[in-house]
Amino acid sequence: MIKLIVVDDHVVVRSGLMMLLNGKNEMEVIGEAADGNEAIEKASILKPDVILMDLSMPHGKDGLTATKELKELMPDIAILILTMHDDEEYLFRAIHAGASGYILKSAPHEELIAAITSVATGNAYLNPNATRKLMSEYMDRMKKGDSSSTFELLSDREKEILEWIAKGYSNKEIAENLIISVKTVESHKSNLMEKLGIKSRHELVKYAMKKGLLHFE
Repeated sequence: MIKLIVVDDHVVVRSGLMMLLNGKNEMEVIGEAADGNEAIEKASILKPDVILMDLSMPHGKDGLTATKELKELMPDIAILILTMHDDEEYLFRAIHAGASGYILKSAPHEELIAAITSVATGNAYLNPNATRKLMSEYMDRMKKGDSSSTFELLSDREKEILEWIAKGYSNKEIAENLIISVKTVESHKSNLMEKLGIKSRHELVKYAMKKGLLHFE
């Protein structure tokens, strides 16, 4: 059973999504929110598997800000952006914030269900148009010799943990210094390694050195 929270500032949209998702045997909507502030509060209490997040919410925190904060607090949570904005700038910002997927509100119901299932199992999801835009942008950056693109996909917390790892600190020591759990450190480490395509701690150290992250006091 995939447990979800639906976040959208329009009551009619939330109601429609909840009706659709609760009609699926493998899904259950356990909460709803009208803005980013409420989404963070509900998620911390209800512990959903997936948050279906709108981007544009005029009251309270917007979807991008809420996504970034939620991934800092709950790195294991999957956030699927559901929006009307078919715009590459929003797409890149959503991925940078830590979203697991990006799908348009105009998408068929079957595609939405498939996207939720995908991110709930730890995979990423982008609709074909978004994938083309992302690949096009990536190729353009590679042609220009921009090696910072993958680094920019890391959240601020992931960059911080990368620096601690590179300096030789263990997961337990990092957790004690940052006042977070060892499990949270391990999750951030796993996420940043996946984003960077790195398989070992040794490779992380080499990467951090290239990025100039080893600043000892």
